[in-house]
Amino acid sequence: MSINLGGKMVKLIILIIIGFVLLIKGADFLVDGASAIAKKFGIPDMIVGLTIVSIGTSMPELFVSVTSALHGYNDVSIGNVIRK
Repeated sequence: MSINLGGKMVKLIILIIIGFVLLIKGADFLVDGASAIAKKFGIPDMIVGLTIVSIGTSMPELFVSVTSALHGYNDVSIGNVIRK
């Protein structure tokens, strides 16, 4: 029995590339939208930038914690909170 992974591998690589492109475009959209809203309210660009960076670095941990808790791996969620 031979397993044909060639076509499947190409499909996965294309999906990864599409995901990266969408990630970059989504980030650009988020930053542009946040900047436009901040300018309307007179918030300095530095505050907007720092807020976006803080949210961007915290979201992956939040998603991992929530997902692991929903799947019954509470120790991962607790470990993210305690940081040990």
